[in-house]
Amino acid sequence: MTDALSLKPNLGRYGVWTAGAVTPKQAAEIEKLGYGAVWIGGSPAADLSSVEPILENTETLQVATGIVNIWASDANTVAESFHRIEKAHPGRFVLGVGVGHPEHTGEYRKPYDALVEYLDVLDAAKVPTSRRVLAALGDKVLKLSAARSAGAHPYLTTPEHTEHARAVLGEAVFLAPEHKVVLNTDAAAARALGRKTVEFYLDLSNYVNNWRKLGFTDSDVEKPGSDKLIDAVVAHGTAGDIAARLRQHIAAGADHVSIQVLGEPEDLIPTLTELAGPLELKN
Repeated sequence: MTDALSLKPNLGRYGVWTAGAVTPKQAAEIEKLGYGAVWIGGSPAADLSSVEPILENTETLQVATGIVNIWASDANTVAESFHRIEKAHPGRFVLGVGVGHPEHTGEYRKPYDALVEYLDVLDAAKVPTSRRVLAALGDKVLKLSAARSAGAHPYLTTPEHTEHARAVLGEAVFLAPEHKVVLNTDAAAARALGRKTVEFYLDLSNYVNNWRKLGFTDSDVEKPGSDKLIDAVVAHGTAGDIAARLRQHIAAGADHVSIQVLGEPEDLIPTLTELAGPLELKN
């Protein structure tokens, strides 16, 4: 077992998941509101060039990748990038890696073995296990994340999955699920916005299979996704309603919840501002 058992990343209780890098100005506002981390999604390139501008314009905010795709980003290049960032901003970057989706990768074969090989390269390049996490849904990769990294970053899941993941990982391993939010009390409008994002994942077997394991039916996971499914993975309503949903992940065993605000780019900071109070962020 690794040093992951004794060293969890400290990203605060809540962070912000973005499809791409936030602007330095947005990052500074996110830090000021009391969020602990920004997660850079959208399979960032191996040079990780979007990380430094965020760190340079903040003081304590952590930055994590959610996630670097092992098929698209060379492990040695990623390791070099990690060390470059760590040297300039020690202790403020967490490397999230994962295998992506079989439907979108021509080279996708034996993903578990490929992920293990990728981690072997990171080990050889001395990227510490305590500063990396794995995208994980199923038990096999959850267990790998406990053995070979600081923990797991599940995407598009529910508090029920978080509870199961915690049981698989054990108490000492970092767990940081992502959850989508729409700040709108019009349920129909909020669901419509949620479906614009979630419908894409209804073609991806790893997510569909995970939802079935959580008890969703075939009709729930058929396009465009049932109201039950959308409500489970997209929190909506008032800021208080959304905060209550996010706290369910914490109660189920999450160390950190990464919040993805759906909607237009200009919705990001106003939504996070509204949520800061109910989430009891300290700023």
